[in-house]
This record gives sequence, structure tokens and C-alpha cells, in this order.
Amino acid sequence: MSHPLVADVALDVRLECLDETGRGHHLQSVMAYHRRDPFAITMTFLTPEESLTWTFGRDLLIEGLRRTTGDGDVCIAPAVSPTGQRVVLITLSSPDGHLILQARHSQITEFVDRSLAVVPLGDEGQNLDIDSLVNQLLS
Repeated sequence: MSHPLVADVALDVRLECLDETGRGHHLQSVMAYHRRDPFAITMTFLTPEESLTWTFGRDLLIEGLRRTTGDGDVCIAPAVSPTGQRVVLITLSSPDGHLILQARHSQITEFVDRSLAVVPLGDEGQNLDIDSLVNQLLS
């Protein structure tokens, strides 16, 4: 796309990145939702070296609040932390390896609710920018 999308919803989310021993390391991220790309959400990880953005389906995130869902690159599941807090586990997989992230359930729910206030579930097709999508495919 020739122009960046301005997020209709953006939320800073503090994640806990779980290493292979189960220890957590804090990671700052920004979740964003764009009305012009209504089926997707982005999660940008902010690190001192660079920012890294993953894009996946909003419906995957919504479903992952209730039950384990996804296969392939992104899997999302509700869980309870060792301290008894409701959390959401987000597993990202790439050829470089796997990353397991833990976010507070309340933060992910807030983000989802705010995105649904912008574009209700089922209304995504009314907000899809077809011209932009065609231009992106042809460029």
C-alpha cells in the first residue's frame, strides 16, 4: 500500500515473553486495528533494536479469548497464570522458532471491544477498501 494506515484503535499491551524454562521477560507491544483493513489486527513488538509487526485475523483473537484456536503461525488460547490471573497465550511460529507470549485477559478484551465498537462483527465487508486491495495486488 502506498500510504500507511492510521489505526482506528491502538492499545499499548505489556506482554510477558515466556522462555524455554518458563521464565517471563517483559516485552512492550502495540495492538492496532484499522477500519480500512477490517479483518486483521496488528501486533507490533517494540524493542531497542527494531520494531517487528505481526498481522493476523481479528476473528482469531476474538475466538482465542474463549477457547484455544489457530494452527500454523498464530495460536491463541485463554489460560490462568501461576498467580491465578486470567491471561491470553499467544504463540507465534516462524522458520526462526516459536515465541510464547502472555497478556492480561482484560487488556486483550479491551482491545477487542474497542475494535468491535469501530466495526461490529459481521460488518467487516462494508469497510473493506477494495480499490486499495486491488492496487496492492497489482503493484
